[in-house]
Amino acid sequence: MFNRRMLIATAALYSVGFGLVVVATPPALAQDKSIVVASTTSTRDSGLFEYLLPLFTKKTGITVKVVAQGTGQALDTGRRGDADVVFVHAKSQEEKFLAEGNGVKRFPVMYNDFVLIGPKNDPAGIKGMRDVGKAFVTIKDKKADFISRGDRSGTHSAELRLWKAAGVDIAKDKGPWYKAIGQGMGAALNTAGAGNAYVLSDRGTWIHFKNKGNLSILVEGDKRMFNQYGVMLVNPAKHPNVKKELGQQFIDYLISPEGQKAIANYKINGEQLFYPNANDHNA
Repeated sequence: MFNRRMLIATAALYSVGFGLVVVATPPALAQDKSIVVASTTSTRDSGLFEYLLPLFTKKTGITVKVVAQGTGQALDTGRRGDADVVFVHAKSQEEKFLAEGNGVKRFPVMYNDFVLIGPKNDPAGIKGMRDVGKAFVTIKDKKADFISRGDRSGTHSAELRLWKAAGVDIAKDKGPWYKAIGQGMGAALNTAGAGNAYVLSDRGTWIHFKNKGNLSILVEGDKRMFNQYGVMLVNPAKHPNVKKELGQQFIDYLISPEGQKAIANYKINGEQLFYPNANDHNA
């Protein structure tokens, strides 16, 4: 039966963003060997899934339909039982998801980092700063335009955490210079480019982003900009429709030596986008 989960996945595959159709299968085949993975937009917008999923499907025969959303929305999709697996990047939210009984177990998969992007003419004068908190405060003090995802994504959560660490109550201190757009990373980068504004991005999406225009990385390397990804099977005890065997096969592939090597091998112009760390059980 072509149920609600299939409809959600099909709609997501044709969503506008980077225009990427990760995979599409006819409804007649959808109940065969297929799973739904709710994942952050950065795994799609970085091109990782376009590279990785064909390798997984070739090995296992399992088709993966990706619902690409902000991490908060992806976890909500899992809470409703509309996905078999969630693959996201906000550890505190992932741990809450598990504590609520919505997931079986969290596995670390890979990491990269966040970078602070801005116009090359750098009106706030933050280029080269090693302290991202100081850069954020400078942007606020100079009222330089800043684009926020504003979508409960892992990147948005990281941005809010960085404001707080810098001693800024952004809900109270924001002004017309701070623009929350409620959209994905690609849209946020496009908006920043069009508006000569600053924006926090995951490095993978930035490397893959083709419309860089006048934007460049201005601040990077602060350890607080670390960006960890984790994967979890949605709890079949709560949602009996979860394809636990197929979903676990996907997780097992991601954390296997073969999957970890494939992740490490994904590069653009020789630049590695993600660093596998499934063996780091504290990640």
